[in-house]
Amino acid sequence: MTDDVVYMTERGRQKIQAQLDQLNNVVRPEYAELLYHAREGGDSLDNTEYIYLVEELAAIETRLRELEYMLDHAELIQPGAPDGQVQLGSLVVIQQSGGVPESYTIVGSLEANPDESMISNRSPLGQALLSHRVGEDVSADTPDGRLTFRILAVS
Repeated sequence: MTDDVVYMTERGRQKIQAQLDQLNNVVRPEYAELLYHAREGGDSLDNTEYIYLVEELAAIETRLRELEYMLDHAELIQPGAPDGQVQLGSLVVIQQSGGVPESYTIVGSLEANPDESMISNRSPLGQALLSHRVGEDVSADTPDGRLTFRILAVS
């Protein structure tokens, strides 16, 4: 991984910490115990269960390192836009000409979830919205082509 900042909300930090705790305190010990018993089962070269568990434990260790990295490089996103300018953590209401207003919260890529109206600051729309204010028009290259939106509200 690179030394990039990992932008996240407090909610996102708590979810990552919970995953880390679950892997460290429950999953890894369970797999270590299973591996210990599989090792007792005979020749490890012929023991497919043992080989599977070794691979799974390696994957768990990799995920633990990823989660630790995220937390070590986390920069918490503060909600709101006190100066009215779109920034990470802002709730933005936008509208295409003649369209229905849509609301999005700008978050880091780790927490992006369009189904929950949370878009990444690295997405085309997220990038286009950053640093703009109410009343401004922004354009973004999307899978549907170049779209233009007016910013109706920022909070």
